[in-house]
Amino acid sequence: MSAERPPVVADLVWKEALTFEASSRGQSMTIDGDGEMGPSPVMALAFALAGCMATDVAHILRKGRAEPRAMRAHLVARRAPGDPARLIAADLHFDLTGDVPDEKVERAIALSHEKYCSVWHSLRQDIAFTTSFAVERASPA
Repeated sequence: MSAERPPVVADLVWKEALTFEASSRGQSMTIDGDGEMGPSPVMALAFALAGCMATDVAHILRKGRAEPRAMRAHLVARRAPGDPARLIAADLHFDLTGDVPDEKVERAIALSHEKYCSVWHSLRQDIAFTTSFAVERASPA
């Protein structure tokens, strides 16, 4: 059994209106409930989910010696129409460039989704979550 990880600590200081300065372990960002001075809390959640999956996929591909030259993750999340306007669905698409076999990308996405992405596993599991990818390979000379 692995050792317990240290807690995640977030400190928020109210600035004005719906704007807060958030900090944790020397990192900071502005969070704005209106999404004007910085990401809203739900935007930050979308960044966290896409970022968690993307870093997992990059790490797994690199460990498997299939490092892409470029990668982009694009998340589109839908929210419930009424309060609370929680996420009810998310579609995450990866665009990769390089000589990366499809089966390695599929495996990396599956491992992140099923085992490693702590953000996904911290969310309600009834959220409809789909993933897809495309790989642009160099054309033969």
